[in-house]
Amino acid sequence: MSETVYLPINPPAEPAVPLPHPELTDGEKQMQQEVQKHFEDPAYTPSAEKPLMDVEKMWLSYECILRYLRASKWKVDVAIQRLEATLKWRREYGMYETVPADVEPEAVTGKEIPLGFDVHGRPALYLIPSRQNTTESTQQIQFNVWMLERCIDLMPPGVESLDLLINYADKAKNPSFGTARAVLNILQDHYPERLGLALILNVPWLLNTFFKLITPFVDPVTRNKMKFNPQVIEDGIFSPDMVMAQWWGGSYKFEYEHDKYWPALIALCEERTKAWTATWQKLGGKVGLKEFDYKRGHLEHTEAAPSVPAPEGADSVPAPEGAES
Repeated sequence: MSETVYLPINPPAEPAVPLPHPELTDGEKQMQQEVQKHFEDPAYTPSAEKPLMDVEKMWLSYECILRYLRASKWKVDVAIQRLEATLKWRREYGMYETVPADVEPEAVTGKEIPLGFDVHGRPALYLIPSRQNTTESTQQIQFNVWMLERCIDLMPPGVESLDLLINYADKAKNPSFGTARAVLNILQDHYPERLGLALILNVPWLLNTFFKLITPFVDPVTRNKMKFNPQVIEDGIFSPDMVMAQWWGGSYKFEYEHDKYWPALIALCEERTKAWTATWQKLGGKVGLKEFDYKRGHLEHTEAAPSVPAPEGADSVPAPEGAES
């Protein structure tokens, strides 16, 4: 690519080589049904305030329940407790009230950029600490969460995780131990099974010490996903056209211009979530529907369906009539 670009990369209709989960045993299928039944109960409420909203029922997908079961070592009671804790946290955190303008001051320098997809279709989220533009605050953490949610919006059918591409060059400003711990706790408690890889460049000596301090608080599975100074193309993680030329050696010549990138990202994510919600409603609008089905169903309605391999347990869904595109 010879020309500089300023916009997000559109998600692929299908991941190149989706990463499948092991086939579920009969016992694991029964566990999923047990957790789902708990949240399907019409009398269930996450708190005393109000019953489950549609957006919460949609979040409580088949895959979401499995993510929490895997993270809970297939203990049904633990998975239910963790799901309930996340439902409560999402309400208290203002997940459903936050709008782009609330976090936009954090975005103007391009310190966090969703851009491109790895060979498995996982969205890439670039973190560039040298572009830090605000003092540490709850808004910084809120922005981290908001960007993570946008990466989830960008995931193609069958993809459930993302990659972090972190570059500590150019006198990067390191987060405090307290901020790093707060973000880490949110990721581990409320976004299990969402990290694909953490790819980290140019770690200075002082930051090495910081990583040693924070490592005991990182679960072993996450720790094994961290790769320092990787060659992302040579290592087969990204194709050249899906990764930045700057720092990462790809062929995508991207430059961050906030007034171009920011509205394009918002529009792209809103378009996808609106279409998926419409398809989810057409499929019944209830707890336990499959993310793969409402994403796939939308694709089947809007274009010639690509050959996306269904994850274990996903059904073949006909195109819903009248789904919005």
